[in-house]
Amino acid sequence: MVTPLESLVQSGTKLWLDSVDPDLVKENLSFGATGATSNPAIVSDLIKSGRFDSEISDLVEQGLDNEAIAWELTDRLVRRAQKEFEEIHAKTNGNDGYVSFELDPLLEDEDCSLSTEERADRYVELGKKWSAGHTNRMIKVPATPGGLAALERLSAAGVTLNVTLIFSSRQYEIARDNIWKGAQQREDPKTLKSVYSIFVSRIDAYTAKKYPNLSDAAQGQVGILNAKRIWKANKDFWADKGLPLQQEMIFASMGTKLPEAPKDKYVSALAGSDIQTNPPGTNSDVQEMSGKTFEPRVGDFPSDEVCSEIDDKVDFALMEDDLMKEGLAKFATPQKDLLDLIEKKRGVVSES
Repeated sequence: MVTPLESLVQSGTKLWLDSVDPDLVKENLSFGATGATSNPAIVSDLIKSGRFDSEISDLVEQGLDNEAIAWELTDRLVRRAQKEFEEIHAKTNGNDGYVSFELDPLLEDEDCSLSTEERADRYVELGKKWSAGHTNRMIKVPATPGGLAALERLSAAGVTLNVTLIFSSRQYEIARDNIWKGAQQREDPKTLKSVYSIFVSRIDAYTAKKYPNLSDAAQGQVGILNAKRIWKANKDFWADKGLPLQQEMIFASMGTKLPEAPKDKYVSALAGSDIQTNPPGTNSDVQEMSGKTFEPRVGDFPSDEVCSEIDDKVDFALMEDDLMKEGLAKFATPQKDLLDLIEKKRGVVSES
């Protein structure tokens, strides 16, 4: 009998895990996952588990400071996950089997004094550093002014990119165009592989508060409509470029944030194409839905009436601005928390 997640994969979706927990990577591989992603919050949770205290102790003894320990542990965890997906990467000739590595979120901290140009330079420097020598590592860059400004140079340098923190068509189009410009500066543009992470459920949580006057039919559909529109724009843009590798959307922020929503709301609505990067809990919840099957629905849009209502009532430019402010706080804070956690762990392992 086909499991729910096997059905999701059969619908045309690539399933990626929103974690690099070694145990969860192996479990989700058995579910059909073909990639994974990492961020500071994920690394923090793994450190809190105590499973990596001996490694932290070794790094402390080597004289590494907290920041160096954070990046060394992140690199190790991503490397281990990459190893698990190497075979998939090879079998798909580089079209799948990636693990994303997020660059320094503190470049977007409100206390960062760097200009946009200086942030872009730093993203380029770090992107080249952390991608060097890796075949199935994606470098995750945020769709901020500094991040977007770095993409052309990173793409030209041959870096495989995952543009994250996308909430709008505007951000997506700038990211896509910059990456394509960079790819055309490569010796062979056909080596390009890029993905664009559009956040979904955060939008519906936002519109539930910001636009309570949306009808029942439209409320909870804004994130889905936004994602589907960008997905279609992406599909149309790359259709005539003749590239052997797919330039794909990643549907991110797929865990439901409103208690009344079905656990598979976004998984079902966006099934059938490109990539879903799902939290471990979402994958587990879906896998436990006995008899659940998925059909391709990513190309099915809400009714014209719902689309018109959303366009009339929702200010998408304001939504992007508001969600980016919120997103950047969530982006930088986990890195600070990670450094604080390592400082605490430093004291514990030093005493043991």
